[in-house]
Amino acid sequence: MRDQTSCRPRATRKEGTIPSSSSATFAKRQWVYLAPGLFAAALLAGCSSVPPKLAPGSSAAPVATRWHASLPHDGTLVDLGRWWDQFDDPLLLRLILEGQRVSPTLAQAAARIADARAASVSGRARLMPSLDAVGTSSRGRQVPGEPVATSTSVGLQASWELDVFGAGRAGSDAALARLESSEAGWHDARVSVASEIAVTYISLRACEAQLLQSELDARSRFETSRLTALAVKSGFQAPEAGYLAQASAAQSAALLTSQYARCDLIVKAMVALTAIDERELRSELSKKSGVLPAPANLSVDSVPAKVLSQRPDIVASEREVIAAHAEMEQAKAQRLPSISLTGIIGSSRATAGGVSTDGSTWTVGPVVVTLPIFDAGVRRANAEAAKARYEAARTTYLASIRAAVREVESALVALESATARDEKVAAAAAGFLNSFNAVDARYRLGAASLFELEDARRSMVAANSAQIEQKREVVAAWISVYRAIGGGWSPSATSGTPNS
Repeated sequence: MRDQTSCRPRATRKEGTIPSSSSATFAKRQWVYLAPGLFAAALLAGCSSVPPKLAPGSSAAPVATRWHASLPHDGTLVDLGRWWDQFDDPLLLRLILEGQRVSPTLAQAAARIADARAASVSGRARLMPSLDAVGTSSRGRQVPGEPVATSTSVGLQASWELDVFGAGRAGSDAALARLESSEAGWHDARVSVASEIAVTYISLRACEAQLLQSELDARSRFETSRLTALAVKSGFQAPEAGYLAQASAAQSAALLTSQYARCDLIVKAMVALTAIDERELRSELSKKSGVLPAPANLSVDSVPAKVLSQRPDIVASEREVIAAHAEMEQAKAQRLPSISLTGIIGSSRATAGGVSTDGSTWTVGPVVVTLPIFDAGVRRANAEAAKARYEAARTTYLASIRAAVREVESALVALESATARDEKVAAAAAGFLNSFNAVDARYRLGAASLFELEDARRSMVAANSAQIEQKREVVAAWISVYRAIGGGWSPSATSGTPNS
């Protein structure tokens, strides 16, 4: 990217200061000499470079005009806004809100916003005059033989560094861009926290559902082991069949214990993420135990540039480029002359030998012009370093766009795959259920053995477990899409509440 600079001042770098005289005549001459320079400087300030525009999809940040991966349901369903409200589980929304409230990640992001806001206020303040109240008091003998004198004064002192070449404005712009970047970072953290809690929650619900299947499987294997032991005792089965059935039942019981522990660990993870009391949380969870939240029909935008502009990390990266560009311009301007002006107005009173003198005092000046002459290359090195940081920020921004496209494409591929498998897995589960029902009917009529019934039951349980995992993958894929597109947050509402 070329620097969008329309004109650039050139100056011979000389170092030194030129204070003005207190004489009114000399001061007038000084302003006569300085006026043309100040006027030219004002014109040059108007020619300062313009920050680059790096919206995704622009010539500076090109992206594809369409997604290559298929859109869910061809992208024709409802918008992604208010994402979590469209899940049929109010507890999930509550957990997300509680988790965001106590998240240390969000607290740190908020602290970074506060720091950036302070820096932005400081940057704007440097463009304006500063005003201080000054008070002094002294008592003593200045000259031997003279009476002791007391002197007091109060006044207002103002100082102002004229931002002739735009260094102050560039610094203020950089601070503002960093503030916007930190705000976008807060939104990005909020989306991340919401995603983490949602993934943990659906993992817990899937674990609970799998726990029910594990209990059915354990009971079935125990019953098979019991019947096999009776058959072995009666001589209808070989002893090795009894050993195998006992081992299978013990293995199933061990898996059931492991499943209980896995669910307990996820509950404790939810407690850590949300800071909700464990007893209260378990009470709330028990109301819909084993039921996975189902998202409503959701869609993603079909225009990549618009989708990418929703991502807070992209917005933050873009603002970092703008900040780096402003700092580069600031470093250039700092190699040029600077002009500062001071003044003071106040009232003083002096008492010596019983005689008091009081009155008002004021001073305008000195006007100080600083001309850089020799600094062993410090300012030049700073300007070159600022330019390098700008190029690095721009490269990082473009890379973040490519990474965002890859993340969205990957999320869409995962969602498409999970959705495509959903019907097949559901059909398999339905088939095994029908098979179990048929064997169960035959068993009740005496046409099938209990061993056949339990074998059909275990096949049905395995199919149900696969279907539960499939549902978890579908919901997880939707959450991945949510994370990839930035949670439906719009950068035009930085100060408002994002849809995360």
